Amino acid sequence: MKRMIAIVAASLVVTLTVFGCGHNLPSEGWATLIDGNTGLDNFNRLGGANWHAQDGSIQADKSTTKGSSVLVSKRTFKDFEVYAEFWADEDTNSGLYIRCTKPDNVSSASAYETQIWDKNPNPSFSTGALLPVATVPVPPIYKAGGRWNTYEIYAKGSQITVKLNGVVTVHVQDSRYPSGAIGLQQNAGLIKWRKVLVREL
Repeated sequence: MKRMIAIVAASLVVTLTVFGCGHNLPSEGWATLIDGNTGLDNFNRLGGANWHAQDGSIQADKSTTKGSSVLVSKRTFKDFEVYAEFWADEDTNSGLYIRCTKPDNVSSASAYETQIWDKNPNPSFSTGALLPVATVPVPPIYKAGGRWNTYEIYAKGSQITVKLNGVVTVHVQDSRYPSGAIGLQQNAGLIKWRKVLVREL
């Protein structure tokens, strides 16, 4: 009987360790930019998207102006890690920018963008890709539409690694943008950000 109780207890520990409470969230040393409905005050808004807090996330699905809209962090970062949880429609065109060197005019001409766009006509720049750096097409397995996903981004010096749902999609050396703000884009379709955490290295 004691052995059976020990086996059940051990199984429970393993289950809780592997699955946690649904998310394997970072803990120590992380600064919170978005946590559920809170965080809009950590950003400046570019463009006319209807950014708002709703249903435990910061989200937008349309804009009153032409082109994309970006929430740009008030803080800048050089060497850091980002952990983000996002939800996108299958038709959403969005992205997470890092090292935005021109915070008043954010694009992949002045920042790195981790792409969220399952239906990009160019597979080299679909969900999981890093713009403007494209090495190989991103496999279609990395679709994000219709569910919650995680991005983990590591940027130290010229080394940048991107993980989508725990799988490395990009690992490159590129030094064109050394530091800058973090940006959350809405270009087309619904995008929701539930968690955005940053840890400086």
